[in-house]
Amino acid sequence: MKKLLFIAGPCVIEDKDMAFAIAQRLRDITARHDVDFVFKASFDKANRTSVGAFRGPGLKEGLRILGDIRERLGVRVLSDIHTPEQAAPAGEVLDMLQIPAFLCRQTDLLVAAGNTGKPINVKKAQFMAPEDMQYAAAKVASTGNTQIYLCERGATFGYNNLVVDFRSFSIMAGLGYPVIFDATHSVQIPSQGGKSSGRREFVLPLVRAAAAYGIDGLFCEAHPEPDKAKSDAANCLPLDSIDGMLEQVLRIRACLA
Repeated sequence: MKKLLFIAGPCVIEDKDMAFAIAQRLRDITARHDVDFVFKASFDKANRTSVGAFRGPGLKEGLRILGDIRERLGVRVLSDIHTPEQAAPAGEVLDMLQIPAFLCRQTDLLVAAGNTGKPINVKKAQFMAPEDMQYAAAKVASTGNTQIYLCERGATFGYNNLVVDFRSFSIMAGLGYPVIFDATHSVQIPSQGGKSSGRREFVLPLVRAAAAYGIDGLFCEAHPEPDKAKSDAANCLPLDSIDGMLEQVLRIRACLA
């Protein structure tokens, strides 16, 4: 069994010092575990619920911060892109690009991401059937880039509610690509009073279940003070919980080997 790909970090870059501190803490935690760590932080949250919500430092400054983290801490870095024009500059800095769930049908965006030659994490939209991710993957693969990951982040179940259909792991794995479970976004409660809420107490049980199912990767957002985070405060994990969570996940994976 390959190492677990572990993507973790804050939802958004709030400031340089905090991003560095979180990346260093996660680097040190993951060094104690047999995982393949990638630091994640968004330079721009273009799909926030409210127009006044914090979005991040933007492309230029965000990539500068992520590049510094990569160079100084020796960790791989990932961020979202939202437009085709962002792909090339992001690809020059990032080790892995991510396609947001709401944008996973955007042909030009997927092709531009594929053309960077970097691994692409494509999040499955909340409204999409898992088997339809074959078409998203094919758009990236049309560029010759087959370094594709398919990511489950919960499916819409009525208004303002998400559920995880564990069958989607098998269905997407059957498409021939590694499957990642986005645990923290899967417990979101979308659009509560102009922002998303969430139920972080369900993250660990879902992570354990996904590990037992045999996922290839795990995505979690983490913050030193989750309730004060400027994005995804209600569902991101405390940094202090990551060590214990990874220990449980790896013990479960060992039973599958």
